[in-house]
Amino acid sequence: MFIGEYQHTIDEKGRMALPVKFRADLSKGAVVTRGLDRCLFVYTLDAWNALAQKLTALPLSQSKSRAFARLMLAGAMDVELDKQGRMIIPEYLREYAHVKKGVVVAGVYDRLEIWDESAWSAYKKTTEKESNDIAESLAELGV
Repeated sequence: MFIGEYQHTIDEKGRMALPVKFRADLSKGAVVTRGLDRCLFVYTLDAWNALAQKLTALPLSQSKSRAFARLMLAGAMDVELDKQGRMIIPEYLREYAHVKKGVVVAGVYDRLEIWDESAWSAYKKTTEKESNDIAESLAELGV
């Protein structure tokens, strides 16, 4: 289970140290891919395989299904942690998420999200302001 919010940096080689508390879960490898809201998603191999199976089961005849599967699957990259607990984030993914140096790693239960620091701050500010409306909408779903 991934939870919490952590400030980190990406070096000039595209390496980023992961929070220590998450390293054991990702020590056998991970997958990083394009996420939603211009962030990156990081999954354990097991969580990735479960998601990939769902994505490949989507109806091929529906354009939105194809588009979402392409976004997630074609953008994915296997990553491994080095001895310092760092992973390399490919340049095309750093460009997608507009991450340069300062990033926020957010634990979102079954995945990590990597955000550009300023994008996370703006997103969080907007979401916190709208939290009552969001909560009311989720109540309709039984949350």
